[in-house]
Amino acid sequence: MSQINKENVLKALSKVDDPDLKRDLVTLKMVKDIIIEGKKITANIELTTPACPLKDTIKNNCVIAIKAEIPEATEIIIDMSSNVSEHLNQSKNAIMPGVKNTIAVASGKGGVGKSTVAVNLAIALAKDGAKVGIIDADIYGPSMPLMLGLGNKFGLIQDPETKKLAPLESHGIKIMSIGFMIDDDNPVIWRGPMASGALKQFMTDVSWGNLDYLIYDLPPGTGDIQLTLVQTIPLTGAVIVTTPQEVSLIDAKKGFKMFERVNVPIFGIIENMSYFIAPDTGKKYDIFGSGGGEKLAVKLNSKLLGSIPIDSRIREGGDSGLPIVVSLPDSENAKIITEIARNLAAQISIKNANDKLSDVEIQL
Repeated sequence: MSQINKENVLKALSKVDDPDLKRDLVTLKMVKDIIIEGKKITANIELTTPACPLKDTIKNNCVIAIKAEIPEATEIIIDMSSNVSEHLNQSKNAIMPGVKNTIAVASGKGGVGKSTVAVNLAIALAKDGAKVGIIDADIYGPSMPLMLGLGNKFGLIQDPETKKLAPLESHGIKIMSIGFMIDDDNPVIWRGPMASGALKQFMTDVSWGNLDYLIYDLPPGTGDIQLTLVQTIPLTGAVIVTTPQEVSLIDAKKGFKMFERVNVPIFGIIENMSYFIAPDTGKKYDIFGSGGGEKLAVKLNSKLLGSIPIDSRIREGGDSGLPIVVSLPDSENAKIITEIARNLAAQISIKNANDKLSDVEIQL
């Protein structure tokens, strides 16, 4: 018989691995508190993201492990909290000290729904409990004001404490866009350096505060804006959005290779407009082909974070300022996007954990 004490609870939890990080909870220092009241055991497990896709699996495995090690326990409670892991980099911290992770959402070509994906990912992460911001880095074609229901907002105010510009907020996330500074009818007719300068200001002259994730919605292609971003701040990583057809995959591959060349990790590929389910018959139609995103991920030795089907409600949500994860959170496609957001959060946690382990090994 095992005694009911903290040592034996820790012994049990040392046999439970985080499925993503591939190490046990005790080694990862994820066990934050253990309370023993008679035969009742309460343990607090601190995850590396509130959007952990395997939260329930970890919780169940903890209960099973404690029961096996301490059968005398009559009640086992596992409380789950989170503290998002941080991309540790001195250059990033100097520019944006309160921002833990910076993620670029990119595409090789336009028309793949990249901005729609970026907005829904950001809101899905926020709905899971993370602090999230988004930068509309498409200076020439800003879409965030419309997609987030802020199309009538014009002009920005100064944060009285930091003396920097204050981002606007919508659906639980902070937003900065050139669209808040120009009239809808006036195009941005700037040369590359001016657009690049605006993006730099979005990073250095905006009061972002403390964020777990800051997402950059990049313009399509591999031009000035992309280079400015990677040269200004070390990114935690990037996501490539594509559609299944070959012409999109070719350009997505170019975007992938660009980030590789500038040493930005790729967290994975998201295939948008993957298929269409006829609402009257339920039949699936591969309008743009099938399996393109998965094949590209295999070819580039990356991951397919998920596939989003064609759904007019996703488009309508962007037009109305109510993205589908807000307007129809219980719909199948909102759940698919939420799962993709959690898969992305898991990849970020894995990278940060591996980087931290590498730093420890170097010091040893």
